[in-house]
Amino acid sequence: MTDLRSAYGRILALKGVSLRVETGEITAIVGGNGAGKTTLLRCLSGVQPASGGSIRFHGEDITGWSPHARVAAGIAQSPEGRQVFGPLSVEDNLRLGAFRRGRAETELNMERVFDMFPILKEKRALQAAGLSGGQQQMLAIGRALMSDPRLLLLDEPSMGLAPVLVDQILDAVVALKGAGVTVLLVEQNASAALAIADRGFVIETGRIAHSGTGADLLHDPAVREAYLGV
Repeated sequence: MTDLRSAYGRILALKGVSLRVETGEITAIVGGNGAGKTTLLRCLSGVQPASGGSIRFHGEDITGWSPHARVAAGIAQSPEGRQVFGPLSVEDNLRLGAFRRGRAETELNMERVFDMFPILKEKRALQAAGLSGGQQQMLAIGRALMSDPRLLLLDEPSMGLAPVLVDQILDAVVALKGAGVTVLLVEQNASAALAIADRGFVIETGRIAHSGTGADLLHDPAVREAYLGV
C-alpha cells in the first residue's frame, strides 16, 4: 500500500500509510488504542473505504474493489472480537467462510482447519455461542481459512485470552506461515506479535512511526519503552 488514507467523517484515521507485506512472511502491525491498526485492516479487506492512496495485491491495484472481489482474489480477514455467528453450529460458521468455493474444495479446507484446530472437529455440531473465547478465536481464524486465502488478515487474535491460549493461537499463526499463508497480524500484545514476526511496523496516530524486522523492533529502546513496558 502507498500513502493510504482513510477517514471516519471528518476524522482522518490513516494519514498516509505506506508499507509492503512480503509473500510468505508474518508482518506485525503494533500500536496503541486508536492508532489506526484496525482501520488499516478494514481498508485492506474493503469494508472501510480509502480516501486516498492505493492498495496493490500481487501486482493489481485493488483500491476500488469490493470486499467480495478481494476475497475472490485471496484476501481473508479474521475480525477483531471474533464475530462468530453464535446461533449457528461450528461447522456452519466454517461453511460460511467458503461461500466462493465448490463442495469438494470446501470439504478439503474444512479438514485442514480441523487438523489445525482439532477441538473444532470435536465440537463441529455445537452452537458457536457455546465455545470458549479461545475456541471462538480458533473458529474465526478457521472461517477465514475456509476461503483458502493467499493473505490472511488477523485483527487482535489474542484479545481477552488467557496467556496459555495466546500461545496456542500464535503457534497456529506460525504454522500458517509454514503452510505458505502470508499473514498480516494486528496486535496490542506487541512483544508476542514481534517475537513471531518476520518484520513489523509501529503505527501511531495514523502514521508509521517505526519499522524493521520483528527482532529489531523487539529490541529497539524506543519501541520497548513505548509499547513493551520495559
